[in-house]
Amino acid sequence: MILYDLICGKGHGFEGWFRDGKTYDQQARGGKVACPICGNRKVKKAIMAPRLSRGAAAPAERAPTAAPAQAAAPAESQAVMVSDEAKAKAAELLNAMRELRSHVEANSDYVGDRFAETARQIHYGETDKRNIYGEASEDDARELHEEGISFQRIPWVPRGN
Repeated sequence: MILYDLICGKGHGFEGWFRDGKTYDQQARGGKVACPICGNRKVKKAIMAPRLSRGAAAPAERAPTAAPAQAAAPAESQAVMVSDEAKAKAAELLNAMRELRSHVEANSDYVGDRFAETARQIHYGETDKRNIYGEASEDDARELHEEGISFQRIPWVPRGN
């Protein structure tokens, strides 16, 4: 596994795990690597400091093997070993994401897989302005962005533990 620091065409920095350099190259060429902030698919490797190994680590010190990150699928998770401080920060972030979900659900209309269609109707004045949420494919999201329709993609975390 290899971890790359990446940067999108709009300057947002993020990380991605890949099986190897060839896998990154294939996914990037195929438009399968997208910025988790803005969805931009013009992504390149950022300058990184090398991660040097100091020899064989004891079993407790070994980093776990994780699956490749997929920016397009924020619901996927990775297994990682973290410090207590990092666990606390992760719990804080998870709570914030749950609060965001609750806020969106309480203040928006759910339109399901009709998100792109409904967003266009609102944008072009064909229906009343209101907050909506739902599902959109990568193609729908790209087309909405190209049309200048304002929306955000957010990770949708589960309500339970």
